[in-house]
Amino acid sequence: MKVAIIGAGPAGLVACKTLLQFATQEFPFDPIIFEQEGDLGGTFRYRSYENSQLVSSKQLTSFSDFRLPLDHPDHLWLNDYVDYLRAYARKFNLESRIKYYHRVVRISRDVSNPKGGHLVSYVKKNLNTGEWDSDPTVLHASHIALCTGLHVIPSIPSIPGIENVLNRPPRKGVDGTMITSAVYHSSKHKKRSELRGRRVMILGTGETGTDLAYESAKAGAEEAVLCTKRGFLSIPKALNDFEVFGVPFKAPRPLPIDSLITNLAETAYVHPWVAHSHIRWFISDFVLKRVLWFLTGTQAGCNQWVGELEPDRLGRAYVFLNKSQKAMPYINRPYRKRSAWMDKLAKYIDPPEDMPPQTDFTVDLAPFPVKFDEDGRAVFPDLKRKDAIRMKNRDFKPDTVIFATGYTQDFSLFDPEGKYPTAGEADIRNVLKSGDETVAFIGFVRPGVGAIPPIAEMQSFFWVSFLKGHIKRPLSLPHYHLLMKENARIKYGVDHGAYMSTLAKDIGAAPGLWELFREHGLHILICYCFGAAFTTFYRLIGPYRSSQAPKIVKTELWDTIVRRGFWGNLIMGLIPMVFYLIINGLAFVAEIAWVATGRPFKRT
Repeated sequence: MKVAIIGAGPAGLVACKTLLQFATQEFPFDPIIFEQEGDLGGTFRYRSYENSQLVSSKQLTSFSDFRLPLDHPDHLWLNDYVDYLRAYARKFNLESRIKYYHRVVRISRDVSNPKGGHLVSYVKKNLNTGEWDSDPTVLHASHIALCTGLHVIPSIPSIPGIENVLNRPPRKGVDGTMITSAVYHSSKHKKRSELRGRRVMILGTGETGTDLAYESAKAGAEEAVLCTKRGFLSIPKALNDFEVFGVPFKAPRPLPIDSLITNLAETAYVHPWVAHSHIRWFISDFVLKRVLWFLTGTQAGCNQWVGELEPDRLGRAYVFLNKSQKAMPYINRPYRKRSAWMDKLAKYIDPPEDMPPQTDFTVDLAPFPVKFDEDGRAVFPDLKRKDAIRMKNRDFKPDTVIFATGYTQDFSLFDPEGKYPTAGEADIRNVLKSGDETVAFIGFVRPGVGAIPPIAEMQSFFWVSFLKGHIKRPLSLPHYHLLMKENARIKYGVDHGAYMSTLAKDIGAAPGLWELFREHGLHILICYCFGAAFTTFYRLIGPYRSSQAPKIVKTELWDTIVRRGFWGNLIMGLIPMVFYLIINGLAFVAEIAWVATGRPFKRT
């Protein structure tokens, strides 16, 4: 069973490893990875920039059976993560499966083969000339795993007059150097020094955009303007220090935010009515807003005083959290107004390394410009937002415009006559299209808070189980999608824990509490209940059981719980867990009463 995997990023590597590890005589998976670049890593290798760091923790991002040492930092630099992926490929002998400098140009149906399958046409790069073959080579594959990911093709919106920025003559900077204009997508940005002395405009307030705003401040940019369309929700990637009634709460090591959500009754053992109502998300959003107001004085985000979302989009149920918070002290400067007595009551403390130097440098927030005039001056819309009011009469002529506007997906390598699906049409757990299960989309969902690589691992398990006929149909209704509006540009958002738990139940890897206690004891049971949706939990039992999983749970994953301390586990663990257990218990009682009246109850 030749499986053509497109892309040697994290999704492609874990898909290959899963197929190899769980191949059988009946299902002799024979994967091969096509990678057009000369190294593995995908976006993490080729679309990264200096000083870029993962915003998801190593505990969550690492694959289930290949972990990083406990003394490694919680959040890896991107070059370190690429080294981790190289080590992963070596550990599981994947390197011989990767065909570097092999670009797939077309995938079509093999209509001449009575068993079906696909014809994968690819070209190789001549390393002497740098040219690609003119005539493609064709490989027959029984299955296709598209693992090119969400972040490959830059999305660049059209802004009238952007060419006027480039047409402006060079100007002399404050240090006397001549500065020429530049317009590019964030995927082309590489070094902090590229921003020194410049008037920088960054379009987009995702994690990359706010990262580049911070880089502008640290580089010594002359000015920096960060543009947002509809706002963002800023939450730190790690829980930092704060004070309550003058008592400091200092964690020896800041706790990654993605390891705080507990399993029991929130992602595991959730009644279908509770799951489909999304009441868990709404309640946690309600509580979080009040906690943020108490600690920081604002509900818009964690110590976020401008760029707030519309009220009907403010919460984890609706958006991807922006966990790159380093620029917030620079952005907040013109807006933060909190009374001294409130700061005495409670105070959030920015990490020392993220605090601005003792200068008056500010990253100005602004709406997206409607155009650039003939002189290359940004023209902002007349809105009632406070950032728009502040920038209304601002005379800003950027030297550098960076589109941090995300990416789009292109499925044009599929032959149109083959009527192939796209990732958005994958109606079976966002992995497969009904009736076309030989084509899998691995790594094409993005969690609101979480990481794509562990999701890709669970999706690979799901696909293998599906191909082997181990998935029970019909599947339960999906309840893990973020609540995006119909006109939203991005519609592939999921709740990390809900999605992982759903896949685990589908493949028979979601552990029962009694089963977990009987096989692994109280230590692992408690860790599973209080821990986040780590992939390793779903390898304690079931078809993908790993002998390493118990040790990983008892050490590394247990450490994420111990680090919360007594009060952290009480407030962020036990209290919400008991509360949600009560809600699920009430739903269970209501189900019994419903069925007792003779009405049918469907869990699917």
